[in-house]
Amino acid sequence: MELRRLSLRQLHDGLRGGEYSAAELAQACQENYRRHEPALNAYKTWNGDEALETAGLADRMLERGADLGALMGVPVSVKDLFAVRGLPTFAGSVEPLGPSWEQPGPLAGILERQLAPVMGKTHTVEFAFGGIGVNAHWGTPRNPWDVREHRIPGGSSSGAGVSLAQGSALLALGTDTAGSVRIPASVTGQAGLKLTHGRWPGDGIVPLSPSLDTPGLLARSVEDLAFAFQAIEKARCGVSPSVRAADSVAGLRLGRVDRFFLDGADTSIVEVFDQALQRLSTAGARVGGTGLPGCHEAYAIFQQGGLAAPEFCAFLKAELPGRMERLDPVVRLRVEGAETLSSVDYLLRAHALRQSARQALGAFDAVDVLVTPTVAIAPPRLADIQAQDAYRHANMMVLRNTSIANLLGLCAVTLPVGLDALGLPVGLQLMAPPHAEAQLLAAALSIESCLGKPVDVLGCPDFLL
Repeated sequence: MELRRLSLRQLHDGLRGGEYSAAELAQACQENYRRHEPALNAYKTWNGDEALETAGLADRMLERGADLGALMGVPVSVKDLFAVRGLPTFAGSVEPLGPSWEQPGPLAGILERQLAPVMGKTHTVEFAFGGIGVNAHWGTPRNPWDVREHRIPGGSSSGAGVSLAQGSALLALGTDTAGSVRIPASVTGQAGLKLTHGRWPGDGIVPLSPSLDTPGLLARSVEDLAFAFQAIEKARCGVSPSVRAADSVAGLRLGRVDRFFLDGADTSIVEVFDQALQRLSTAGARVGGTGLPGCHEAYAIFQQGGLAAPEFCAFLKAELPGRMERLDPVVRLRVEGAETLSSVDYLLRAHALRQSARQALGAFDAVDVLVTPTVAIAPPRLADIQAQDAYRHANMMVLRNTSIANLLGLCAVTLPVGLDALGLPVGLQLMAPPHAEAQLLAAALSIESCLGKPVDVLGCPDFLL
């Protein structure tokens, strides 16, 4: 079955109209998995046979007129931080975390109750602490957009974007602490949504930094993101928020943040970014330069380890004593020194970030969304980041643009808008105020309608042809 051009909405309607079966969808995903694994290495644990059983049950229920929710029959991959019944949770580490991490939390529970087949658990950077996507324990997934070189897939949800690109899942659950949904989505040509902190619960998800962690979604288009967001919101709250794209981008106010987000960016990425904004401007969007108060101050704290390093260190000591010595070296590199941070200094960091977040809200007085490149540099080759200094530099450049939304409490989305000089996807990041996900997705839908969906904008990686 050719799935690339079918939206989740089309599949939802087709499943209920008898045009497709959930078993056919899961089987197509299984076939794509067999075509491309282990070469792309998206998954830590494959769950294909069990997913086919779930799909078969979904078909039988639908035949009887029982509709359990909008995600019923939709094949999903799940980042290996989420507890999923019957599947071990490694969190990218050397061994499973234990039976308690096989009890689904609220989000994985929605998939289970709606009979959404979980195709498998995708690789993550160990305990989600890194934006590159590498893992010394289980190997680093391969970015499918480069046939010749092993380039990074983005992290920390490193297998999530790859699973969508290879067609072994049609929706992916990830987490985002500093960009861990948007980075892999951007560099693999997908769309990704980072929610406002606290909007969706983190129960049943291995924590990195409870002050910043948020679940998130990766999908093949903004249209699919909006569908899944609405489906989960309805399952959680009983109400599906309205996400309506305007007929055009005319009048949409886009704030182009020049300073900070473009510093040191690859020239061809800036060119693709500017070309996209020019097309939007020609179509009637109001594009203007703007600043983002509090941005530099928040990033300075992030560069010092932010809140994630001390919070992760505390989690390890309290819940997994003895794991510190066995951490992936690139993860341990980011945790070093966290134990020496005083409680007063930690609280001062948290206070400074709250102040910066309040200042940042002023940026939206005159714009609907802020726009930046999602990732400022092309995904580096794995061979080029083996030295610690090279890894540290690349990791911070990959995380820089996305981390700001987390640090300032914003919601954000990324969508692909073209290819850089190396033929690799370039993402456009939109940021909006806290709890403005519906408006953010509506703006992103309008932009996607104007610029084109990923399959039309990017084509397909040669690796997958």
